[in-house]
Amino acid sequence: LGGDRIGQVGYEALPPLAKDVFDRLRPLGLALDKRQIQRALLDFATEPDLEPCSDLLWILRRLLPDDAVRPIMGSRRLGERPIQESWDLAIGRNQRYLVELGYEGVTVEQVLEQRLRKSVHNPKATAATALEAVEESLLYLRSRRFTNELGNRAVELLSAERTVDDAPEVLRRVRRLLTHYRATEPALPRWCEDFVTTGYAHYCTLLPTAFADDDTGVRQVAAMLGFLVSLESLAISLGCDHTQLELAVKQSHPEDPTKVALLWAAESQLGLLPLTDLRQRCDELLANPMLVGAFPQYLSGFVQALDAVPSLSPLVVELLSKAFARLPDTILLPWLPKLITTLKDQAAEMLPVLIREADRTFPATLPAVDAWTPPWTTTPKPPAPPQPTPTNTAVATLLSTYQEPTSVIAALLGHDPTWPDNPTQPGPAAVTALLQAHPETAQEAAELLQV
Repeated sequence: LGGDRIGQVGYEALPPLAKDVFDRLRPLGLALDKRQIQRALLDFATEPDLEPCSDLLWILRRLLPDDAVRPIMGSRRLGERPIQESWDLAIGRNQRYLVELGYEGVTVEQVLEQRLRKSVHNPKATAATALEAVEESLLYLRSRRFTNELGNRAVELLSAERTVDDAPEVLRRVRRLLTHYRATEPALPRWCEDFVTTGYAHYCTLLPTAFADDDTGVRQVAAMLGFLVSLESLAISLGCDHTQLELAVKQSHPEDPTKVALLWAAESQLGLLPLTDLRQRCDELLANPMLVGAFPQYLSGFVQALDAVPSLSPLVVELLSKAFARLPDTILLPWLPKLITTLKDQAAEMLPVLIREADRTFPATLPAVDAWTPPWTTTPKPPAPPQPTPTNTAVATLLSTYQEPTSVIAALLGHDPTWPDNPTQPGPAAVTALLQAHPETAQEAAELLQV
């Protein structure tokens, strides 16, 4: 008759987990059993004792609904320590979910550990899922043993994967974890080293198939190359072989224009394709009316390759400039919308890198554009002709004055002892180089003969 009623459990009737939460949050000085939303302000500079409360709130944020514990100011990321935090707490309104957590464990840390372990052992778990669990363990639990357990599971999942759908997520998370460990630990954990070596061999094996498979996206292939190139030095120091990557690139034969550009970028990074040859191939694309329509896809591949080969950013700016300078309006205007949509959909995160490179290349003021000459249009100056090296006239005069010993030695060695009319003229290049390299012998001989 009176409608639905929501009951509330008193403190004495709460499960141990809920009591533990209320006890640990008591330093905040708030009545958390009330149904109103309450604001909690944490200033760690003046009240360092509130840091355990912050750790507990972040775990509750991970386990409870979004409106139960909501951060207003502050964040929890690897390598960050906030100075102040502000929270909106509605734990009393969401008491039901806190009581339900009590059926999973005694403390919230135990519940979170069980959920993370369950997520990585799920049949549908991937290496990216395990790396996410590792990151959450570092943020919330800070248990080295449990973190290493999750990391070893990530290595197992990566070696068992047969697709590369999660390659971008794997690359992003493993980079962040390696950066964290390098900044906070004297050495990388064992599971990190195993993950890098396993991933290097795994992605080298799958790279030719990913290039040829139409179902594998360009972002996935670019992430694989990013993993192999950016972590190659670490992988080689741990025992991997650089030949694996070279063989994988040589065995790749893509047909999609975007993947072809990725392959060219990888060959340029490995030294298999000189930059001059790559520039010549791109110029041929712009000059070919049959292939110029696919140029945005090639350009998208180059932009996505900037993560693995950042040295190509000047080339991408050069290609864009050449396209706008050489293509007629009949080709450029229909082609421009496709270029914009392709870059937006496939390479949006790399556009800031490209913009910074364009800002470095082009002049900063409009009047300077008229007098500006692109660096790729300047022709190299021809090398200066070699200047004739001066001849040691004293040596030449000495040999021409006493020709008999030299002629006899030349005849014994089987040479024609013919003397030039002017002995001061430069002789053979080999003789001149020899005399210039070792002038001490000729000087000593001249001094002895003068005596």
